[in-house]
Amino acid sequence: MGIALYNGEYVNSDGALIPLSNRAFRYGDGFFESIRVINGEARFVKHHHARIVDSCKAFQINLPNSLTVGALQSMIDELAKRNDITQGGRVRLTFCRKSTGLFAPETNDLEIIGEIAPLEDNFFKMNERGMNVDIYPDIKKDIHILSVYKALNCSLYIMASLFAQQRKLDDALIQNQRGSIIEGTSSNIFLVSNGVLYTPSLDDGCVAGTMRMNVINIALENNIKVYECSLNPQNLLVADEIFLTNAIRGVEWISSYRTKRYFNDMSRKMIGWINQYINEIGEE
Repeated sequence: MGIALYNGEYVNSDGALIPLSNRAFRYGDGFFESIRVINGEARFVKHHHARIVDSCKAFQINLPNSLTVGALQSMIDELAKRNDITQGGRVRLTFCRKSTGLFAPETNDLEIIGEIAPLEDNFFKMNERGMNVDIYPDIKKDIHILSVYKALNCSLYIMASLFAQQRKLDDALIQNQRGSIIEGTSSNIFLVSNGVLYTPSLDDGCVAGTMRMNVINIALENNIKVYECSLNPQNLLVADEIFLTNAIRGVEWISSYRTKRYFNDMSRKMIGWINQYINEIGEE
């Protein structure tokens, strides 16, 4: 029996019931945040907190002043402790508006639901078998003010994941309404060409991933040029390397897109740099 977090209280997850009036359940009214635990402690909490603040502003949900960076860190670390997770773990925090009103809410106050699961690997680890991917063709992602946030309405990503599953692929790549490649089903995407990194601009509608930001910063610190720009399917065919990034898995290299094959030199370096960064600074 695991322990979950519900509005500041720690409850048995097996018996936890969310009211049918819950706006996350009824309307997908809110967003979520995935946070990596290493050595039993939440990592990159400052970056996640900054995105939570920005997300609340975008969704017009009131963030309590009490939810500081320190409070977020303590809340997750306590959740890990109560679930006996002392090494690697995956946390999902769901933020939604309180359960009142129909489409028009009666309050903009916040509810928080937290869950955690252990991970086999403590630090980030390279996927030894590269991923096989293709472009999901059926639904394009719209570009609007909420595109960069992890909204609870995940229908596009579910359908793209089903597309990949049915074709025995490891992931599917998402395009925006202009036809640009912007992300995977749960990851940001980077292309490597002649030692230079290319990743979609936030203006193209990709999620503003915390690991995306860290990879860009770490690359620049190691004198690797990074360009945020629009990417099209032709760019996939001429790239030397492609990898995906997210807060839980770090970096995952792609070995093939259709008939094209890729290397993983930059992916391996990046995994090493990220783990070194964590070891050196612990938690910022």
